[in-house]
Amino acid sequence: MLKAVIFDIDGTLIDSVDQHAASWLETFRHFAVEATFKDVRAQIGKGGDQLLPVFVSPERLEREGEAMERFRSDLFKRDYLPTVRGFPGVRPLFERLMADGRQVWLGTSGNKDEADRYAQIAGIADMVDGMATKSDAERSKPAPDVFQAALRKLAPVSADETIVIGDTPYDAQAARKAGLRTIGVRCGGWGDEELKAAGCVAVFDGTWDLLARYRESPLMIPSP
Repeated sequence: MLKAVIFDIDGTLIDSVDQHAASWLETFRHFAVEATFKDVRAQIGKGGDQLLPVFVSPERLEREGEAMERFRSDLFKRDYLPTVRGFPGVRPLFERLMADGRQVWLGTSGNKDEADRYAQIAGIADMVDGMATKSDAERSKPAPDVFQAALRKLAPVSADETIVIGDTPYDAQAARKAGLRTIGVRCGGWGDEELKAAGCVAVFDGTWDLLARYRESPLMIPSP
């Protein structure tokens, strides 16, 4: 029986993937790191600890990695966050889950302050039962740390009684390593092939589509 749902945030509850990619690209240009928007966008869903090594050498990462992350974080909050909006259907989906007695959690590679702000943007700040954030994990997605931390906090609810909803293959890969199933949503820009290859058990357009097809989704259908 499903008892808890853990939501990714960026690209799942809020329309923020392009803004994150643009802020990273601007950061790379500031530090004279070569990258394209397409390549950077394909890495969104990872935390900085996993994203930066794709574009920056280990030696330079050791010297300037923290400075790059600070620059990017400040830039995003100042110039990009004001343009971020929540996806439709988020609050009604949370309401449906709560009415069915499910706990609703957030699992993010960002910090708690960011998660709280994003929950406000999505319109569900008053509906979140708990969250696992950057401070709970040594590594970001696609490492399983965030979801493993969420499961520790959810105990005695088990992995078999929990499902993840996310928009990237990194969500599904991280969840699978933590023993969790994942429902994929296309609204972050990834397609069915990539999401299913990463382990998603079903794919929907977004929270609005998942709500509309709730009864035929894994939110209602027991796991095998």
